Amino acid sequence: AGPGRGAAPRAAKPLLPIQPEAEPLPSKGAAGCSFGGRFYALEDTWHPDLGEPFGVMHCVMCYCEPQRNRRGKPSGKVSCKNIKRDCPSLPCVDAVLLPGHCCRTCPKADLGIPEKRPAEPPFDNVEYFQDKEDDLHRNYNDRAYLSSEDLARDDSRTDFMALLTSGSEPWVPASSAVAKGRFSLVRSSLLFSINYERLGQPSRVRFTEPEGTVLFEHPVQKGASPQDGMICGIWRNLQKPSIRLLKVDQLRVSLVTKSHPAGEIRGKIMKHRALFAETFSAILTSVDPTHLGMGGIAMLTLSDTENNLHFVLVTKGLLESADRKSPALPLRVQILHQDSVLREVSANVSLQDPDFAEVLTGLSSQEMVWLAQGQLKIAVEVEGRFRRQIAGHITARMSCDTIQSVLCGRDALMPTHTGAVGSAKLTLHPNGTLEYQVHVAGTGSEVMGITLETKPRRRNKRNILYDMMHSYRDGMASGIWEQVSGREVHMLLQNELFLNVATADFEEGELRGQVSSLLYSGLPARHRELPIPLAGHFVSPPVRAGSAGHAWVSLDDHCHLHYEIVVAGLGRADDGTVSAHLHGFAELGELQESSSQEHKRLLRGFYGTEAQGVVKDLDRDLLRHLAQGTAFLQVSTKANPRGEIRGKVHIPNHCEAGGIRLAPEDPEDKLPGDPVPKNPEELKKDPNACFFEGQHRAHGSRWAPDYDKRCSVCSCQKRTVICDPVLCQPLNCSQPVHLEDQCCPVCEEKKEILEGQRAEKARDSSEGCYFDGDKTWRGAGTRWHPVVPPFGLIKCAICTCKGATGEVHCEKVQCPRLTCSNPIRANPSDCCKQCPASEQSPVALSDMMQADGPRACRFGRQWYMHNESWHPSVPPFGEMKCITCWCVSGETHCQRQECSPASCSREGRTEDACCSKCQVPEDLPEEAPEMLQEESKNSWRR
Repeated sequence: AGPGRGAAPRAAKPLLPIQPEAEPLPSKGAAGCSFGGRFYALEDTWHPDLGEPFGVMHCVMCYCEPQRNRRGKPSGKVSCKNIKRDCPSLPCVDAVLLPGHCCRTCPKADLGIPEKRPAEPPFDNVEYFQDKEDDLHRNYNDRAYLSSEDLARDDSRTDFMALLTSGSEPWVPASSAVAKGRFSLVRSSLLFSINYERLGQPSRVRFTEPEGTVLFEHPVQKGASPQDGMICGIWRNLQKPSIRLLKVDQLRVSLVTKSHPAGEIRGKIMKHRALFAETFSAILTSVDPTHLGMGGIAMLTLSDTENNLHFVLVTKGLLESADRKSPALPLRVQILHQDSVLREVSANVSLQDPDFAEVLTGLSSQEMVWLAQGQLKIAVEVEGRFRRQIAGHITARMSCDTIQSVLCGRDALMPTHTGAVGSAKLTLHPNGTLEYQVHVAGTGSEVMGITLETKPRRRNKRNILYDMMHSYRDGMASGIWEQVSGREVHMLLQNELFLNVATADFEEGELRGQVSSLLYSGLPARHRELPIPLAGHFVSPPVRAGSAGHAWVSLDDHCHLHYEIVVAGLGRADDGTVSAHLHGFAELGELQESSSQEHKRLLRGFYGTEAQGVVKDLDRDLLRHLAQGTAFLQVSTKANPRGEIRGKVHIPNHCEAGGIRLAPEDPEDKLPGDPVPKNPEELKKDPNACFFEGQHRAHGSRWAPDYDKRCSVCSCQKRTVICDPVLCQPLNCSQPVHLEDQCCPVCEEKKEILEGQRAEKARDSSEGCYFDGDKTWRGAGTRWHPVVPPFGLIKCAICTCKGATGEVHCEKVQCPRLTCSNPIRANPSDCCKQCPASEQSPVALSDMMQADGPRACRFGRQWYMHNESWHPSVPPFGEMKCITCWCVSGETHCQRQECSPASCSREGRTEDACCSKCQVPEDLPEEAPEMLQEESKNSWRR
């Protein structure tokens, strides 16, 4: 039985990065209110919990007020009211405040005055909206994080398409090129796959506003895509204005070529109803090459049961070229095989409704094979005085996504727990052939069959499409399935197929997994390499797990480790919290509990079945283990906190530490980013070359200048030489050593191991950031002026490392308002001017970002100086008298003031105080107030 299913008591919960919410998610579409990570039904009331140190606001009552939206559906709106003013007046003088209450009560039980509760709704309509700047940092887990991981393929994903042609503008050179783009918005990233025809090698993908303002450009690298005529890319961290433009079909995309720097073809990104079902597609180009500026795309799919082909046409420039006098334009669509017409459809369309949709019924088995093999052609023609025709071959939908499957025992038709794994990667080629590679490991008996199947029609009644066993050798089935039909291609792209592994002990199947498309992530290793299988069989000691997984792991040119993990069969949702670690051992074999040779690095915690990320600060030992093949990736769960599945990782490398590659022999000539050296005579003729210190330098090159070989770096940017000082990253040692041949100090060798362990602990608690501008690693919370080639040191910007996410956030320095009439710039490189010493004005809070002293803190909309304390104001609750916040070097800390019982006979409380204080009788001696004051100080503890 699985953990926690029997009567045995559970073991203590391990400390995992993320703890799940015990409360289930509300059903989708349920009417109610969401507040503070919780869901409340209509007409529910509650006291809001703002988390530590604020706690539950007992003097505030919130209410989920029923309403109806514009469509008439019931919805809820949160209204909150301060109920403190509704407290009754009490006849006693020694009233006490009980825990969990807002109003004070008399201690005598015989008074029997109940605490006054708020009146029935409606309330005073104090709507609680979270202002972005006033939002409080909560330490509880918001379930939105869980849903964003679990539902990434559904609720958090929106698909778009675009048809790109050269357009009809007279000032733009026309072209016969056509492209189809498919876009997926996943949270704040836009993933895109663009297929093009009749186009030279594109240099950039450009995203613009309707007016032409460039929002983002993606450089196209030759050979970076899985096949010719395709561009794969990601636009990360879209800003909200760009997302709004995308969702209202106002974002434009264009492909830039050398001959067309303004963009050779362009189109509008928009939603389309056919995207979710599309499994086949065609790019339609003009049959007559002299007819420029026109094109189209066809999106096709099959019916679920019958061989009916549904298609939608989207064209541009075709209908516009026809006779505009007629309101209805005759359109003819033909399906051809080797110039023989198989099907033909005619209809009238208009410019107002140009999209054309139709269904071709009853495709024969031969036509289904031709459909899969890309041998069918679709031709669209506008009849009339100006005849125009566009055509293209129908192929399976091509994209940058990866077709893969994780096979585990828990997903078998009869679940097993053997610790085995199956890892599959499949590639569907344009000619309809399916290339497969299936790795099987950890089975307890001989593998008897590896089959591609559909979902069983009846229990244990398998429907086998293809048997791969003939190509199975030494744990790997590798081959090509050539006789694929259109129905099987359709099911493959609709995630409706399964892989099954049968063994001698489990004839119906020991492992099984669903074949699905993994969204493009930008990780090149996906296309070049097979994933690493992860299984309980590889854990030491082995775990007979029903789960399995696989992962792609690689090192880039900066020695940053990129990983992508897919798991399956982890069981129930509340057991699904996972953490992934990267381990390394000095030797392979079983780990001894007392071994001190283990090097462990937490990658991240995640929910759901997928996790990806990048580690930019791997230590030298782990990189050595990666190079030697003595490292492994391990996934842990609640049931198996010491590892449930594991896989061996081997990445040959020459890295010293994360972000630092071993220096080349001649660092002067081979600085990062230095292009291939050119002939000196060619450099003299290059209009973009630079001449510095008696030598010509190529555009884009970087070198150490003669005047400062160690601590300066120069770069050539279009005839301009920019030299900047080398920026040294902070060290984690107390006694750095300066070496003769290096600019930056280093730690002593004797302290390297100790400091490395400290650094790793710090990284586990809070990751740092790698800033690509100056190629340096920054610790979490670090603030600095960035170095941005080719501009050099930018003092008018300041960057902050957000350790939790590894992101670098840069913003413009806000210069203070000056009261003097003749401000000056003290140094030419300074960003802000300042008043001369004779006219010096007080320091403004807005200048704290560039101040050299301790930084100020921003809380809500207010600035506070270093060491300043205050009571925070939280709308609509007002000033929190019992909460004290203080500023320490730019960081805000808050704590609740706790009141202890006063040991005196008479106590009182003023309006501005949080705790009751002893009151001094009129007949006390003179030294008594000091005694009471000391007693009052002891009643407040931080």
